Amino acid sequence: MTNRSVRIRVPGTSANCGPGFDAIGLACTVYNDLELTLLKEPELSITIEGEGAQNIPCDNRNIVWRSVQYLLRKAKLDKEYPGAIIHMENNVPLSRGLGSSATAIVAGLKAANVLIGNRFNRRELLQFATDIEGHPDNVAPAIFGGFTISTVTRGNVECFTFMPKFRMKLVVAVPDFPLSTRKARAVLPEKVPMKDAVNNIGRAAMLVAALCKGNDKFLRNVFEDALHQPYRAELIPGMYDVFQAARKAGALGANLSGAGPCLIAYTLEKRECEEAVGEAMKKAFQQHGVASKILIMDLDNRGAHIVNENKE
Repeated sequence: MTNRSVRIRVPGTSANCGPGFDAIGLACTVYNDLELTLLKEPELSITIEGEGAQNIPCDNRNIVWRSVQYLLRKAKLDKEYPGAIIHMENNVPLSRGLGSSATAIVAGLKAANVLIGNRFNRRELLQFATDIEGHPDNVAPAIFGGFTISTVTRGNVECFTFMPKFRMKLVVAVPDFPLSTRKARAVLPEKVPMKDAVNNIGRAAMLVAALCKGNDKFLRNVFEDALHQPYRAELIPGMYDVFQAARKAGALGANLSGAGPCLIAYTLEKRECEEAVGEAMKKAFQQHGVASKILIMDLDNRGAHIVNENKE
C-alpha cells in the first residue's frame, strides 16, 4: 500500500482593504499549490518551485511543515506521521503583502486535514491558522474565498464571508522590493487619534454595506485609511501618487495591500479600465524610481480546495 498524497490550491489574499485594518480581507486569483504526502518514517523532503524558491527554508523551519505538524498534534497523530514529502509550486509573491505566509499555513493545514479524513471543519482550520499566523485577516479569505470580515473575541475567531453584488477586477502593482510584516508593523503607533478611529469605522462599515448591496457609488471614498497607511507611506516611495494615478485612470479606489509593499486598486469589470489603471500605477511608481509588475486578477470565490487526491 502506497502513502496517500493530496494536492491543494490556495489563493493569495489582500488584507485591510483600506479602512478594515486587521479585520477585512479578500482572496484573489493568484495561487500557490502544495502536494503533501505523510510518511510513517521520520523523513522530511521539501522541494519548491516559483516564488521564494531560493529563500524559503527546506527543513524543520518550513512554515508548511510546521502547519502540518500543528494539525497532526491537534489530531494526536504526530507520532504516527513523523515525516512528509512536500512539494510547493508558488505564484504568490513573497513578502509583498499578498498573503504568502497565510497561503503556506492554510495549505499545510488543509492538506494534512484531508489526509487524516477531514477531522476538522473549516471553522476549526481558521482557528488553527489564526493561532499560527497571529491574526485572521489573511488566513480567513485563504480558507473561505471572497471577502471576509473577521473578529477575535478572547482568542476565538469568527468570520463572515461574502461575494459582492457586482463583479470586480483587482489591479495590483507589485514593486521590486520586499517588505517584512514585522518591519511594517514596527512603524505603527500604539495609540491613534479619535478622529482617525472614527474615519476608519465609518468607511469600513460603508465598504461592506456597498459591496453587499451592490451600490458602487458609495465606494468612491471608502478606501481611505488613517490607521496604518500614513505611517507606512515612508516605507513605500510614491504610495499616495500611485493611489491618485489609479483613481485618475478609472479605479474606484486604491490602498496598501496588507502590510505592503503591493498596492491594490479596485475596478468594476464592466468599465474595462483595468489595463489603463495598471499602466498608470506602474508609471507613478517609476517616477519614484521603483520598478513594478502589474497583476490583474478577479476575486477568488472558492478558497483553499483540493486539486487532486491519490487514495491508493
